[in-house]
Amino acid sequence: MAGRFPPRTPTTRTTVRGGHVPVPATADAPPDQDADRGPAQDRAQGPGGAQDRSPGPAQDQDHPPDLGLTLGPLRRGPADPTFRVTPDGSVWRASRTPDGPATLRVAVRDGETEAEAWGPGAPWLLTRLPALLGAEDDPTAFVPRHRLLAATHRRRPGLRLTRTGLVLESLIPSVLEQKVTTDEAYRAWRLLVRKYGEPAPGPAPDGMHVMPDARTWTLIPSWEWHRAGVDDKRAATIVRAARVARRMEEAADMAPADARTRLELIPGIGPWTSAETIQRSNGAADEVTTGDLHLPGIVGWALAGDRTTDDEAMLALLAPYAGQRHRAARLILLSGRVPPRRAPRMTPGNIARL
Repeated sequence: MAGRFPPRTPTTRTTVRGGHVPVPATADAPPDQDADRGPAQDRAQGPGGAQDRSPGPAQDQDHPPDLGLTLGPLRRGPADPTFRVTPDGSVWRASRTPDGPATLRVAVRDGETEAEAWGPGAPWLLTRLPALLGAEDDPTAFVPRHRLLAATHRRRPGLRLTRTGLVLESLIPSVLEQKVTTDEAYRAWRLLVRKYGEPAPGPAPDGMHVMPDARTWTLIPSWEWHRAGVDDKRAATIVRAARVARRMEEAADMAPADARTRLELIPGIGPWTSAETIQRSNGAADEVTTGDLHLPGIVGWALAGDRTTDDEAMLALLAPYAGQRHRAARLILLSGRVPPRRAPRMTPGNIARL
């Protein structure tokens, strides 16, 4: 059987955050199926129809955004029903926007970004497409202070920090990832979205779903949380956040520090969860994750050769990158320099069997 299947990529939370979702080389664009409607730019079919837009050249013609690096942190596992990569080099996302559900397809061809969106929230997604692809991020603000980071930064010129402008879609899966293995969290997200979400609008790939709205999250029965492997504490945290969804979503327009304070007012949301959320929803380049099981040791090993580094020592090592500490941490994870494993992987649990 050796060689029949490709090696499985490690999937700890930290490697997924810093990792690269493989996106195939972009194929030639197919011809427009409706010649009478003209080129696929800035067209619409009413509030729920398709809207296509080609925003023109990417921010950096020499180094356009790498979709796998930029949008990769938004994928919650290879079977995430809200995220899909297709062989033509397109990335598909199903989101619940303030205007309703929507599906987005985005690809980069010849340095230009092509996007299509369907559903009531399509205009909202297209308006915020530049921020999603890192237009508000400034990679030139990062100045490497270590040889490892300089080399990784040079090898990953397409890395941009995304800003979704949506809080709950990052907050809820982050809560599901609290103190469990990655596989357990991904399974819970997949089961709950497929059962309580709705099919993605438009010609989305089969199996894609939009996550449930805030009210639906609050109405999920306790036994369904249990079947998904989610304990009462995490389920209660999600319900509390969903009940004040409007206040949570306001954090997307706040300064990162204020946004984290807003999120942490909810019992069950601490520094780890708020940082994981704000990194995605606000594109916060300086919000480094603390309280992680693996990240301090990885940063310590990469920068100082010390795998026993704790949060305090990690922040001290990242101090030269003030303002860009999250980018520095992602580059460390992308470098692949991690301490050698000393123990077997943590055995995944499944409380649904109890």
